[in-house]
Amino acid sequence: MAKTFYHFNTNTLSFEKVKLSVKDIIKRVLWLFASALTFAVIFIWIAFYLIDSPKEKMLQQENEQLKEQLQDMDKQLDLMSEALADIENRDDNIYRVIFETNPVPATERYPQLYAHQTVDAGNQDALSLLQNASAKADQLIVRLSAQARSFDTIADIAQRKSEMITSIPAIRPLKNLKTITSGFGPRYHPILKTMRMHTGVDLTAPKGTPVYATADGVVSREKGGSGYGITVIINHGFSYQSLYAHLSKKVVKPGQKVKRGELIGYVGNTGLSFGPHLHYEVIKNGVKVNPVHYFFDDITPEEYDAILESSKIVNQALS
Repeated sequence: MAKTFYHFNTNTLSFEKVKLSVKDIIKRVLWLFASALTFAVIFIWIAFYLIDSPKEKMLQQENEQLKEQLQDMDKQLDLMSEALADIENRDDNIYRVIFETNPVPATERYPQLYAHQTVDAGNQDALSLLQNASAKADQLIVRLSAQARSFDTIADIAQRKSEMITSIPAIRPLKNLKTITSGFGPRYHPILKTMRMHTGVDLTAPKGTPVYATADGVVSREKGGSGYGITVIINHGFSYQSLYAHLSKKVVKPGQKVKRGELIGYVGNTGLSFGPHLHYEVIKNGVKVNPVHYFFDDITPEEYDAILESSKIVNQALS
């Protein structure tokens, strides 16, 4: 059913009847609805995306302030990390060297528990900055914990420094020793007549010459090497040992405590030996080292130079 509408005709200056069908009415209603919906969408978009509410502005300001604070925190964490790295370097290369202690393992100082990629702070949102700062803080906590344990170890060693000093082999095992018959290093074997590693020094002396402990320690129950004859091994602690071979007699027993300079036996010719002498070794961390470098407590510089030069001569060892 059509409805009647009037339309003003500007030519005739009169109202004329206009009949609209239901279809026309529906079209007009849909057009009005579409226009209203479009207007509403544009209005909402302008209101929510182009115009910030006071609350949104306040939140944005707070977010920017938070980002600035997190960026400052990130810089402070970097400075703390650099300062800690300097302390770690001093600990490994100064303090631990002085007290003859191995550096802290890198796996203990820098465990891969919090591995992450650091992103440019200027391109991060607040959450990413917070996560990055948290990871750095976790790393610092681990490193500080490792450093605290290291300082505890150094403090303990420092308190035991006097004990450590007396535990380092530092005197000559024979009194009035001036030269060394055969030194540390490759030497001719007395039987095989080939060059072999000589792991100690040979000190010639008459049979029965007193042999003295070169540092405080406890006589070990270990046996000497093949061909060493009557042997005394002393555990000094702090990773040091000393060995005295080819003795004619020993006057100490396993488990006995001895002091530096205490009599432990007498020079002999037992085992695989080419004449009365003392074969003397110093062991550090399980490795045999040159004993001459440990003759420094009861010797003058001139005497040390003479002993050192005589130890360098490549000749035939006595055992």
